[in-house]
Amino acid sequence: MAKLLLVEDEEALREVVAFNVRNAGHTIVGTDNANDALMMLEDFLPDLILLDIMLPGLKGDQFLTLIRANKKFAQVPVIIISAKSSEEDIVRILEAGADDYLTKPFSMKVLLAKIMVVLKRSRTDETGAFISYGEISIDEANHKAFVAGREIVLTNKEFELLLLFIKHPRRVFTRNQLLNTIWGYDADVYTRTIDSHISTLRKKLGEAGQIIKSIPKIGYKVE
Repeated sequence: MAKLLLVEDEEALREVVAFNVRNAGHTIVGTDNANDALMMLEDFLPDLILLDIMLPGLKGDQFLTLIRANKKFAQVPVIIISAKSSEEDIVRILEAGADDYLTKPFSMKVLLAKIMVVLKRSRTDETGAFISYGEISIDEANHKAFVAGREIVLTNKEFELLLLFIKHPRRVFTRNQLLNTIWGYDADVYTRTIDSHISTLRKKLGEAGQIIKSIPKIGYKVE
């Protein structure tokens, strides 16, 4: 069972989603605006957020940017549910740190399946073991990353990318392999979000980020 926060201003849709999520065995709380959602986060730390984009007041993409910049909530997975369906909108939100994107109208079965997949990916190994490579150390159980002993704040996707690279040093990953493994997509249209996440990850790692090497026309590896 997981705790979900639903941010959706359409009352009817909010009620239907909440009903189905509860029937699936999860706990869910909902609100019609992102401002209230920010306050709710402090007392109700969710395992997953379902987020609309077009909201009154603070927009969904602004809310996403705020929580991804907050160390406490940076790694909480977010599934976008939005009527915006253009390629540009989807890529932009994925690059901003969303874990998945579902366009309206959508099937409740598809939503529940995506919730299961994202929650499964966000569950961490309970061994508590640290994985290290050079100056970089990863506490997989607690979803924390360190450079020379200093903790760095990563989004969920940035953490998953770094963990994958560190677990498989010197292995070359194509962009499509990374997209399929980390995001669950298998389409060239979204591969540029990989480059964006790699660029941000390198910056956060500082000089240590130089170990992530670009393989021209192919992908990336850690060397």
